Amino acid sequence: MAQIKKGGQGLIVSKTLLRKSGVRPRKRLGQNFLEDPAVIEKIIAHAGFDKNDVVIEIGSGLGALTIPTLPYIYHLVAIEKDLLLITMLKERLSLKEKEKITFISGDVLKLDVKEIYDRFNQKIRIIGNLPYNISSPFLERLIINRDYIKNAILMFQYEFAQRLTAKPKNKEYGALSVISQYYAKISPLIKIKRDAFYPKPKVDSMVLEMDFTKPYPLQAENEVNFHKIVRSAFSCRRKTVLNSLERGMASLSREIIAKALGKCLIDPKRRAETLTIDEYIHLSSVLMPDKTIP
Repeated sequence: MAQIKKGGQGLIVSKTLLRKSGVRPRKRLGQNFLEDPAVIEKIIAHAGFDKNDVVIEIGSGLGALTIPTLPYIYHLVAIEKDLLLITMLKERLSLKEKEKITFISGDVLKLDVKEIYDRFNQKIRIIGNLPYNISSPFLERLIINRDYIKNAILMFQYEFAQRLTAKPKNKEYGALSVISQYYAKISPLIKIKRDAFYPKPKVDSMVLEMDFTKPYPLQAENEVNFHKIVRSAFSCRRKTVLNSLERGMASLSREIIAKALGKCLIDPKRRAETLTIDEYIHLSSVLMPDKTIP
């Protein structure tokens, strides 16, 4: 994992453009503009774009990442909620660059990824600087649409990124860690200090890659049941896994749950954060409604 400090050019592009237009960054839209050229170059280098790639950018803003990405790809779909920023970005683009961009103004949580997949007949790559208040619901949308996505290189709040990449026996390890790592290989790429943005947020950030072409090698027999068991196990972190599952899976008796844990060689006194993804997958294949445990 690389750590990048603020580049020598300073944070000047967005600040200058916004002041000229009399526009102030809007906090309710999570507008913190990535400005550091060294970080931008690093993100593009990690992405390793191909000339045939179709890329969705979440939050194109004023084009700090958009414009440098265009020469390396086939087409970019820019999602931006703020119509004024779209207008300002269009003014910065050449005619040739405009031909390679489709702008969509709206809520990224309502984005139809399959429609873009069908339009270009290929898996999509995603990049962007997410508003931190939508990280969890957007991650859920990514997982739902994983069949249409090759990978995603996204910037998250540092603490949230730690939860995504956490391993067992770590206080950050939780249901989010298990489920996310089940569906994609997650790699930390760059830690970014808060002064790489304008205006400066209160927290540092982390760029992660989520590779949906490399899911966890062991797959669950029933993914709905896998989800339920993982979330139930972490519903009461201070309780034993037996007590948490008993509370979260009310349709199953304590005796059945204990028997399933024993079948999986899991000590019922352990806590949820000590179980590996393999153990959760194994447990989900044994502890199923209407399934007899031998």
